[in-house]
Amino acid sequence: MADGIRYSSDARDLDRARVHEWISEHAYWALGRPRAVQDAAIDASWNYGAYDAVSGEQLGYARVITDGVTFAWLCDVIVAPEARGRGVGAGLVGFVVGQLEPLGLKRIVLATGDAHTLYERFGFEPLARPEQWMIRGGNAVEGAT
Repeated sequence: MADGIRYSSDARDLDRARVHEWISEHAYWALGRPRAVQDAAIDASWNYGAYDAVSGEQLGYARVITDGVTFAWLCDVIVAPEARGRGVGAGLVGFVVGQLEPLGLKRIVLATGDAHTLYERFGFEPLARPEQWMIRGGNAVEGAT
């Protein structure tokens, strides 16, 4: 627990309604995402939360899609608008990376439109050979549900 923030990988701690509000109303990559879609994504992913250590209020959320052996995709990283600027996002990403590190994954990927410097602090870098990567189903960041 740092700076009065507790981090957890227990999905039972999540405030699903709050996570849905953040994702559907404040996340440029998933505006309008239906609650049923968000709940299904939570159920099919590894989930992480940041919480106020005193009140227990959820301050941030991240999820990881992974096989737990070779590959992971870090996504839906978001901090409550009122908690931004307190280091919640950096702490949460650090917690997630720390949880994944012992797995010895070959790669962890993410897509971001505006937080490159945050992720660079944790060893993320642009793709060395983006021409080898492909996507089916549209833009990897904007408009993704």
